[in-house]
Amino acid sequence: MEAARQYNVHEAKTHFSRILEQVATGEEIVISKAGEPVAKVVPLRPKVKRTGRGSLRGQIHIPDDFDELPDDIADAFGMR
Repeated sequence: MEAARQYNVHEAKTHFSRILEQVATGEEIVISKAGEPVAKVVPLRPKVKRTGRGSLRGQIHIPDDFDELPDDIADAFGMR
């Protein structure tokens, strides 16, 4: 794995737009102060794109008896 590119605070302020461009392509950037790493700028995970109601149709199955209480649980709580 490649090491993250590192910028000191002054460089980070000067080249902030460039750093954001690098992060947008998947790169991780470390910001250091007095030679010590203090922060890491990482890309955000992409959001799940859903097209609206019904976008998961066919991907989820709910059995007809999903809300029936199992016998052993009903017995344990005296519900039969």
